[in-house]
Amino acid sequence: MAELKIGKLDSDVLQRIVIDKIRYRRPEVKTRAGIGEDCAVIDYGEYECVVSTDPITADVKNIGRLAIHISCNDVASNGIEPLGITLAVMLPVGTTESDVQTIMTQAGTAAEEAGVEIIGGHTEVTPAVNQPVIVSTAFGRGIAGESASARNMRPGDMILMTKSAGLEGTGIIATERAEELTGVLTPQELRRAQGMIRDVSVVKDGVTAGRIGTSGMHDVTEGGILGAVWEMCHISGLGAEVELEAIHVDPVTEKIAAHYGIDPLRLISSGCMLIVAPPSKAYKIVTEYHKIDVNIKSAIIGKICGAEHGITQIDPQGQESEIAPPRADELYKVINR
Repeated sequence: MAELKIGKLDSDVLQRIVIDKIRYRRPEVKTRAGIGEDCAVIDYGEYECVVSTDPITADVKNIGRLAIHISCNDVASNGIEPLGITLAVMLPVGTTESDVQTIMTQAGTAAEEAGVEIIGGHTEVTPAVNQPVIVSTAFGRGIAGESASARNMRPGDMILMTKSAGLEGTGIIATERAEELTGVLTPQELRRAQGMIRDVSVVKDGVTAGRIGTSGMHDVTEGGILGAVWEMCHISGLGAEVELEAIHVDPVTEKIAAHYGIDPLRLISSGCMLIVAPPSKAYKIVTEYHKIDVNIKSAIIGKICGAEHGITQIDPQGQESEIAPPRADELYKVINR
């Protein structure tokens, strides 16, 4: 059998060797494991429980902060406020008490920012890992039927994004490869790029849009903004048309991407939320973001189409082409060199 590539499994491989092997079904599970699904949703009668699990493996220096925000973001992508989170912390031999204190100080601060309580988990030192690895599981509670789903998308809905493409990836690369970038970015640009790692939460983005009403949301993680569009269309069985020129990419992200020869639209982008909503609600969401937080910049980048249209992108010259399924994230081309 072929050796698997570093990073998130390709969608077809994930479906064939992982998801297709899950056969037993519980009637209480309303949303279960599937390509592009951020969360499971479990029926609790009057309420539903929204659950998401994610690992942090790429950014050791900010691992405590990211472990909180990444899973909380997934719950928020259902329009639900996260309330609790567990952390399974695997540490390499040689880890010191100071190392653990740093990780948990980051996690404690991030949890307070996200309004979520760390309710349990597991911590151990093991020769099974050569750097810290954290797997976090976040939980949220919503009224039954309240959770947003890409299955509600309809042709004519608008596609919005918040903040900028490649946000998290920029922060990670600027932190992990700071010396390499000293001749590419000015000191001010480098500090700003590193600071992007503090903007990876989309809890406010998701909960705000959820109150107004959406046809589904997706926290933009591995695979970047184009991968997130493809995954939402895969869930709904619909097509899309994305205007590449409308996608905001920060100038420092563009500089880093050009230096390493990577695509910022395929770069991990936690902190950026993809939102699909009917036109009337889409404009309300954009207006509300402007009211509540000047840092939540948003833009309409495309529209949902019928399945027959396919999932396409239009470049600045007006040329239309297919959006391919997400593959290994562009980040790994840099940090695993």
